[in-house]
Amino acid sequence: MVVMSIVRKGSAVSRCSESEWWTPQLTCPLIAAAVLRLTLLVMTLSRAGVSGLFSPDTTSYLEPGRNLLLHGRFVADGAPDLLRTPGYSLYLAITSLAGLPTAALANVVLSVFTVLLVWRLGRAVCDDSRIAICAAWICAFEPLSVVNSTLLMSETLFLALFVLSLERVAAFLRGGSLRVLATAGLWLAAATFVRPVTYYLPIALAVGLFLVLVRVKSLPPQRQRPVAGDLGLSWKAPAVLLLSALPLLAAWQIRNWTETGYTGFSSVSDLNLYYFIAPDVEAQVEHRSYTDIRTELGYGCALGCGERFYLYSRYLALHPEQTEWSQGQRLAFMHSAALEVIRPHFGVYLRQCFSHLLVALFGPGTGALSNLLSPEDFGRMSRLIAYTGPIRAGIALAKPYPWIAAEKAAFVAAMLGLYLFAARGIRRGEMHRACLWLLLGTSIYFFAVSAAAGGAGMSARYRLPVMPAVCILAAAGVVRSRKSAQTPRKPATDSARAGMEHDHLACRLQSIPDTLEPANI
Repeated sequence: MVVMSIVRKGSAVSRCSESEWWTPQLTCPLIAAAVLRLTLLVMTLSRAGVSGLFSPDTTSYLEPGRNLLLHGRFVADGAPDLLRTPGYSLYLAITSLAGLPTAALANVVLSVFTVLLVWRLGRAVCDDSRIAICAAWICAFEPLSVVNSTLLMSETLFLALFVLSLERVAAFLRGGSLRVLATAGLWLAAATFVRPVTYYLPIALAVGLFLVLVRVKSLPPQRQRPVAGDLGLSWKAPAVLLLSALPLLAAWQIRNWTETGYTGFSSVSDLNLYYFIAPDVEAQVEHRSYTDIRTELGYGCALGCGERFYLYSRYLALHPEQTEWSQGQRLAFMHSAALEVIRPHFGVYLRQCFSHLLVALFGPGTGALSNLLSPEDFGRMSRLIAYTGPIRAGIALAKPYPWIAAEKAAFVAAMLGLYLFAARGIRRGEMHRACLWLLLGTSIYFFAVSAAAGGAGMSARYRLPVMPAVCILAAAGVVRSRKSAQTPRKPATDSARAGMEHDHLACRLQSIPDTLEPANI
């Protein structure tokens, strides 16, 4: 009983109620996250003005969002918009009513809130307050999250909604409540309306839940009846997740079909195929310029059309027969034309996917910071590293811009350090097995989808949805490393000490040489 009481008092594991949203230990990481992001926002506005908050895609979100907010129709360039989904467009339209800096400030608040969500997710996965707080600290300073927090792009809102969904799935794996899982499906659907990259994730999670509930032999401590091997729950849980997410996504696809004849959820996948992936493959096969091939396909327009190029004269001049076609027919043509290029050279496509995966894994993703540090040279820097891998980009920048190259190398080194600690956390961290697979499975999903669909436009920002999982796993690696380094050797008890002294005496007796001859009698 005495030993058990000592273990309880010395344990660092803090089992908290999953309804808690605050702990005093969160004060410092949240303040650090807010100060860092607000400093970056102030520097951006002071050095580059409002234009420093923009990315090439910002206008393509803002126009349909404002039309939806003010006129009740999600249209852009005079036609129903298929490129963007209404989640971030509406959010940006609302938060920018008081000005674009206000929208950027709302993004900063969301990014700080995501630090709190990472803490909750880490607590659900590891059930260890030290790991959860350490994950919050890492997320507060994680470069990709910081840099994207001030840009008027969908990544920050998407990340907050996605981590909310992950936390609810982890809570279900711990407690087995179907209501919690239904909430996870709603948050996941909301995230998909912000960025369609999670369109297939409900199906992947449903399959994973079925396999976990049937085969994994670990029981949540909070649940009285078994979860693993519960055949009823093994089909109910995937059904609840799918029914809470898919009908909302299907409703938007019905809207697309009735208004334009397009049956997909977002046309961004077809545009990526036609203007990014197929030209990338063709450029490798024919040894031609990637940008020249895209120009020949009608890429670009003078009106800032946000990649809806198939609506404009440059594209229609190449395909005059499509003038009377609907958007759905034009996108179907682009999809089939891109596949005709990719299919005969599928091996080239796979090699390109691997190259894009390296960009997603190891790219520094600090272009906005480079623009802030050297705005006058940013255009030339962008041209130097456009459509190149991280290694070639670093070599190209090293001679003309050594400080920028050093900055990017430092961020890559920090990323590698996180990966190393995350690997240690996977190997040595004491996590709920199903929750660990949740983090690993969703990370693999994002890397696979990004590598397959990103094309030559791949950038490190596609890694952002994976970073909460990396922060948590790295925190587990850090905490376990410190624990193993600081764990003192256990003092020997009286009986153990007596046994050690007896063994030591025996060893000494055995080491005495037999120098005495037997007596002659």
